[in-house]
Amino acid sequence: MCLLGQSQVYEEASDTFARMLKLDISAQQIQRVSLHYGSRLSQLIKKNKEGVIPILEGVKKEDNIYVMVDGSMVYTRDEGWKEMKLGRIFNERKVIDIQKDRAEITETIYVSHLGSIKDFFPKLEWHLVPYKKIVVIGDGAKWIWNWVEDNYPGAVQILDFYHAKEKLIIFGKHQFTDDQKRKAWIEEQSELLLNNQSEQVIVNLKKIRATSEQAKITKQNAIDYYIEHDDRMDYKSYKEKGLMIGSGPIESANRSVIQQRMKLSGQKWTTRGAQAIANLRCYNKSNAWNFVANLIKVA
Repeated sequence: MCLLGQSQVYEEASDTFARMLKLDISAQQIQRVSLHYGSRLSQLIKKNKEGVIPILEGVKKEDNIYVMVDGSMVYTRDEGWKEMKLGRIFNERKVIDIQKDRAEITETIYVSHLGSIKDFFPKLEWHLVPYKKIVVIGDGAKWIWNWVEDNYPGAVQILDFYHAKEKLIIFGKHQFTDDQKRKAWIEEQSELLLNNQSEQVIVNLKKIRATSEQAKITKQNAIDYYIEHDDRMDYKSYKEKGLMIGSGPIESANRSVIQQRMKLSGQKWTTRGAQAIANLRCYNKSNAWNFVANLIKVA
C-alpha cells in the first residue's frame, strides 16, 4: 500500500490492487497506511535513528560527493503554496556518460522537507556525515551558500553555469534588437565565463551602454551577481578536474521525485500528508525501500 500510495493517486492505487491482485482495498485505507508510515519515517529521521539514514555504497575517501539543493512549490490546505526543499547526494563515480552532453546518475540519496531551512539542513547533514570531499552546486540562493560556508568550509562551491549564463540572456533580451547580434554577444561572454574570465565579463558589461531602463537594471543585476559569486565561477578549472558545473540533476529530481506525484491537477495536501508521501518517494527513489519495509515489519 505504501509503495503504490507514494507512486499513484490513492484512487488509482486502489484500482491497481483490484485489477492486479483482485483485492478490494479502498483509497482511504491506502492513504491512511501511507501517511502513517511516511510520518513514522519523519519521527525516526528527526531522531537520527540508526537504520533509517541511507548512505551511498562503496564510497572511497578520494571520491567527490556532490550535494545539490533546490525547492519546488506544493499546494497545502492549511498554508497555501509552500516550498518543498529537496537535496540530492551522489558520488562522482556514479555519473555515467551515455551520450555527448548527457549523463546518467546511477545511485542517489534524496532528502526532502516541507518547511524552513533550519529544519531541512539538519536532515540533510545527517546524510553527509560519512563523506569527506563535498562539492556543492547551486544557483544564487544565499541560504544555500551561507549553509555551506558555515558547515562545510572546505567544500568546493560551484555556481550553476546555466544560472550564470541566464543573466547574460536576460540582459541581452533587453539590450539588443538584432537577434544575431544578441546571440553572438551572449555566446562570446559565455565562452569567457567558461574560461575563468568572469572578471572580463564584468568589465565588458560595465563598458556597454544600456539602451533602455530595463537593460540598465538587468545589466547591473548581472554585474552584482558575478561579483558576488566570482569565487564560484572557475568553470575551466572545475572541468579540468572532472567536476560538473550544472545543477540539472537537482532540477530534474524536483520533477521526478516531488512534482510527478505531488503537483497533479487539483491536489491539496495537508502539511503532514505532503511530508509523509515525500518521505516515501525519497526512500523509493533512493533505492532504499528496504528501510520502509523493515519499518513496517517491526511495527
